Amino acid sequence: MKIVVLDNIRSVYNVGSIFRTANAVGIEKIILCGITPTPLDKKGLRRKDFAKVALGAEDTVAWEYVESTVEALRGLHKEEFYTIAIEQSETSIDYKSVDVQGKENIAFVIGSEVDGVTKDVLGICDVIAEIPMKGTKESLNVTIAFGIAVYSILGV
Repeated sequence: MKIVVLDNIRSVYNVGSIFRTANAVGIEKIILCGITPTPLDKKGLRRKDFAKVALGAEDTVAWEYVESTVEALRGLHKEEFYTIAIEQSETSIDYKSVDVQGKENIAFVIGSEVDGVTKDVLGICDVIAEIPMKGTKESLNVTIAFGIAVYSILGV
């Protein structure tokens, strides 16, 4: 099973876009954590802003909300998921070097637009994968980084 864990992503547009990309690469489930918006509003109704970006992917990719990203990952580790954080870190490796061959259950962890994946979450991931930056900017938009990494790592 291939899933994505979203760690406190603020923008409903970024989350909707991640749903759409997840659908495109065959991700089966997304776990939304912390302040990450869900496809439904507080009244349980479909969010029009979310649907506008996700284009129906919120209906084809299963999702659940878990308040704590750490707790979500602990649960995934019990289910023998291999967890890959997409983040810049002193211990990260180039995303093109991540080897998932033979791994049946894979979880990609994506962090917030400003702070990235939190340190406590990074500390329990199996690997931290980084996209090298050649220009003057330090990072990519979270949706772009997710797309680059997931397509490469899964060999889609």
